[in-house]
Amino acid sequence: MRLVKKWAAGQDMQHAINAAKSCNMKGQKAILNYLGEDHTEEERIDRTTKEYADLLERLHADQIDGCISIKPSQIGLSISYELCRNNLKAIINRAIKFGVFVWIDMESSKHTDNTLMLYLELLTHYPEIGVVLQSALRRTASDLLHLMEVGAKVRLVKGAYHENEQIAFVRHDEINANYIKLLDTLFSRNYMNNNRADNSLKFAVATHDSKLIEHTIKLSKTAKIGIKNFEFEFLKGIRDELKGDLVEEGFRVAEYIPYGDEWLPYSVRRIRERKRNLLLLARSLVQS
Repeated sequence: MRLVKKWAAGQDMQHAINAAKSCNMKGQKAILNYLGEDHTEEERIDRTTKEYADLLERLHADQIDGCISIKPSQIGLSISYELCRNNLKAIINRAIKFGVFVWIDMESSKHTDNTLMLYLELLTHYPEIGVVLQSALRRTASDLLHLMEVGAKVRLVKGAYHENEQIAFVRHDEINANYIKLLDTLFSRNYMNNNRADNSLKFAVATHDSKLIEHTIKLSKTAKIGIKNFEFEFLKGIRDELKGDLVEEGFRVAEYIPYGDEWLPYSVRRIRERKRNLLLLARSLVQS
């Protein structure tokens, strides 16, 4: 299907590497994700863990400017915390060997506590890892402040999971308002006392929403943090023209590139996250 090919790189690692190279040629970093979640079969979990280990080696061997992004439930969290921690630590040890950054994706709220515990535990082992926070969850403002205290690297997203109104905002205007609040926190407090003149990644702004992107650009012009200390992150196949514009303006831009055969649940979440994603993708298909 043409739609799926636009949305995901393909079914195997070589397709993902090819997409990453294309991304790099446009001045953008690649974030590779092997599709899958909620695995409870040991064989599938072991295969996924090995896939990420092999992927890290390929990124290094092919000199790809990129990283990986992992869902804890695909490497054992749906079975036990210990299994997931052991598998994630094995992957991170591989990342240390090849000097590759690792993102830990955030899933539904039933995994939030364990995901943050995994991240904080492994952050002491390897500082080049980041974790995702969702503006849809009411708890996120508090989680963000705690993570910032320990120098965490955060990717801010809206959230794509259906959650109970008691723990999550459900209206788009509420989710957006919280996203702006969290952005303001990142720019006003994150690394304000950090005087290092480096271009290391501090956080990521992952949205296709023009208003939120414009707000981020506005904040970047007045904040003490440099434009090379955060990055915009987009899904593959969406807002390609804007990605190029941001690169030309000097911003760091990364593209989230999923691959594998479990594309259907991923696609459903992306559409649920914001129905306009489907319109944006359809427009990109017409323009391609």
